[in-house]
Amino acid sequence: MTLMDAPKFDSAGSRRRTQLFSAVAAGLVVLLLAAWLVAGRPIDFPWTWWTYWSGERTAEHFLQAVESNDLQRAYGIWENDADWQQHKEKYLTYSFDRFSADWGQNSAANEYGTITSHQFVIKKVSGSVLIVGAMINGRKSKPLFLAYDKHDHTLGFSPFELRLNQ
Repeated sequence: MTLMDAPKFDSAGSRRRTQLFSAVAAGLVVLLLAAWLVAGRPIDFPWTWWTYWSGERTAEHFLQAVESNDLQRAYGIWENDADWQQHKEKYLTYSFDRFSADWGQNSAANEYGTITSHQFVIKKVSGSVLIVGAMINGRKSKPLFLAYDKHDHTLGFSPFELRLNQ
């Protein structure tokens, strides 16, 4: 085939390819925006958005269980083991009795009293952990900081506190 034998330029095909490329690009932008919104609008890298979403969801379920005084379910969420009662010896470092003393409704161990409501005010990924800060019972002073480990999906007390920009 020589230059003189080249096929005619297909302007309709070229327009279709351009429109298809534009539609795919727009779809990816919309999908990325939707993922960002579902993750809670984090100011972080896109590959951490799943951690934000799953960590906040786990903390939400945990605090709802504590608010309803369902401490057995809350402990299962804390340890990421719904069947924790079948093998209690696995969780001797932070036993259910100690957990009940910390999170129970009449607990003297926490400074919040009976937990009746919560609102998440801050979250930040640090290494493999998501730190979630929640205002408990509408308090304006100091949030409760929980750490969600993205590898084993457990909750724990945060080793440090995040600073709120007031």
